[in-house]
Amino acid sequence: MNQKLDVGEIEALFGGERVFASDVARVWWDGATGQALLILKMEGRANKINARFGEGLAEAMEATRALSGLKGIVLASGHRDFCVGADLEMLYGSRDAAALYSQVRSLSALFRSIEQGVPVACALTGTALGGGYELALSCHYRAALDSPELQVGLPEVNLGVIPGSGGTQRLPRLIGIQGALENIAQAKILRASEAASAGMLDSLAPDVASLLEGCRGWLAKNPGRKQPWDSGDFVWPAPAPNSEEGRNIFMVGCAMLYQKTNGVFPAAEAAISVVQQGSSLQFDRALEVEARRFVQLAVSDQAKDMIRTFFFHRSAAERHEGLPTLAKGEDAGIRKVAILGAGMMGAGLAFLCASRGYEVVLKDITAPALEAGMAHVRTEAERVGKRKGAAAAAAILEKVTGTLENAPIAGTDLVIEAVIEDMKIKHRVTRELEPLLSPNAIWASNTSALPITALAEASAHPDRFVGLHFFSPVEKMPLLEIIHGDKTSENTLARSLAFCRSIKKLPILVNDGYGFYTSRVFASYLLEGVQMVAEGIDPVLVEWAARSAGMVVPPLQVFDEVSLRLGRHVLEQAAEYTGRGLPQATALLVALVDQHGRLGKVNGKGFYDYTQGSRGYKRTGIWTGLTELTATRQTAEVPALARRLLLAQCAEVARCFDEGILRQYRDAEVGAIFGIGFAPNTGGPLAWMDRQGIPALVAELEALAALHGERFVPATKLREMAAKGERFFD
Repeated sequence: MNQKLDVGEIEALFGGERVFASDVARVWWDGATGQALLILKMEGRANKINARFGEGLAEAMEATRALSGLKGIVLASGHRDFCVGADLEMLYGSRDAAALYSQVRSLSALFRSIEQGVPVACALTGTALGGGYELALSCHYRAALDSPELQVGLPEVNLGVIPGSGGTQRLPRLIGIQGALENIAQAKILRASEAASAGMLDSLAPDVASLLEGCRGWLAKNPGRKQPWDSGDFVWPAPAPNSEEGRNIFMVGCAMLYQKTNGVFPAAEAAISVVQQGSSLQFDRALEVEARRFVQLAVSDQAKDMIRTFFFHRSAAERHEGLPTLAKGEDAGIRKVAILGAGMMGAGLAFLCASRGYEVVLKDITAPALEAGMAHVRTEAERVGKRKGAAAAAAILEKVTGTLENAPIAGTDLVIEAVIEDMKIKHRVTRELEPLLSPNAIWASNTSALPITALAEASAHPDRFVGLHFFSPVEKMPLLEIIHGDKTSENTLARSLAFCRSIKKLPILVNDGYGFYTSRVFASYLLEGVQMVAEGIDPVLVEWAARSAGMVVPPLQVFDEVSLRLGRHVLEQAAEYTGRGLPQATALLVALVDQHGRLGKVNGKGFYDYTQGSRGYKRTGIWTGLTELTATRQTAEVPALARRLLLAQCAEVARCFDEGILRQYRDAEVGAIFGIGFAPNTGGPLAWMDRQGIPALVAELEALAALHGERFVPATKLREMAAKGERFFD
């Protein structure tokens, strides 16, 4: 279902008379049934929880409770979403712990008063996340439209905090501690159908009329209904927190969390702790525990940095703020897309574009590669079919044509070239196929490193040549790095960004240069890990240091995934284009590839050993022969190694500013976090550098440069910032 909400429809369906209105809510009253409809509709585009929200909801509830004969309330929204949660601008600016605690406790008391009054049925016509879902939890009945676009959940730990309006206490009492911990600590966001299956919603309805009817029917059948946790006979959903099985869930949950996050996400740890502490307390005392821990996290530097990147920067990127745009009414003119190369990236792009309604041609030069690519498209379409029905899957497949020939590419509006990373081959493909395209077609290269300006030399229309660097797996990875070649026109950038929006990718726009932004920083991370091993540092310590720094995947594991042979090729290619020479770590890669045939996961032998399983190769541990190829074993402290891995990347980020690759600070954070797995707990490389203090950072880089070489020499930008006492962010 995908219908635009008409708040007037809800009011008309409910009937009765309007008895209250403000800038936050309005109330309709049906005296015949004793039921009221309270519609939240704050001024602006969404309901968001701030001081005015709390005041307005309290005023509306007071007016509703004053109605003579009131038996129940239907709570709904007049906006597209039910409630988007906390006003993050307010939260981002909060440093006064005492004042914030007072605000949190006031909102918690309001939610508590809602659940201790007459029964309230929540009618979700749109998404309810964070504080919005906590409000729904304080209602006695939760119903929602059965729409694939409607989502519910408590994703606060992704912003460095925990639910602060009762979520850590109500959800466990509603669905049990295991389900609650999985949702809160992992920041899960569920579709309506998934939430209903998990017990987080009580019912689903096909349309607004049925939703409202269901809520009113429930109220009529449940007069005087109390929340389970306010009933004298409340029993925890099994297993009870104080049972042996319940205690095991907490212990295993802590262990699994640490295995996954290595202690760098205190919010996730706090979520488990608060659920456990609260489970042994009287409910109102448990809410106090939650509020105190929420405030401790919310005023921390980590929460501020994560909120800035994961909300403000990401939102600005999604809105394409400050980026080239088409004139009002102008169309991007892209209907047909050709993908050159049917590997995992090309096949994924073919599926993605077809699923967004584009006509797609997937081309390769060998039948086995093409068939494998088309098989991938079919597999992904089948997954859509399981969720949306067979017709949706068939519609995607109808859009994709696989071919070994050139003719089907005729009339293409956008080419995304994803062939082998070889300049000569890419030039040949461009010259061969560009004449077949539509008159105003865009040629985009998905290269991860080759300069777009150099690639465009083979094009008759370099103004319509652009870099579109996607990340694998493209169906899941959100980022799209758009590269502005020297001759790429603003109109081409605007059309490319319009395409980016249509396929729901998160854009950063960077200038041209070998490796652009993300590949350069990513390479610095991988090479530093290899260099440490070459120096004689235990590879297990290197991997652990990366994880303890917060990096999503450790460097040796990633290198195996991307292939050691490819890594070696890229290093040699980089030396050719940049003139900087080969890094020290190259010698170890050459030995692994040439002398020992260890290519990575692709052949089951790399930095790690692997076993062959039904689903491919599975890691079994670091290859024991690795130490024989390195220097004498050195001792090292994990914290120092972790800092070195982060500093290597930050040094490269700063050089990208010196060389004009990065255009704005936002792109540095968004690109690193969402593209290459830079430690999410830091908020991004710039936020991390700010937290170290730029003068101290420059001094530390200079010391590392003296020990390890010029890759650590501080960029001019950092030196200038240190001299002026500047930060990247206020």
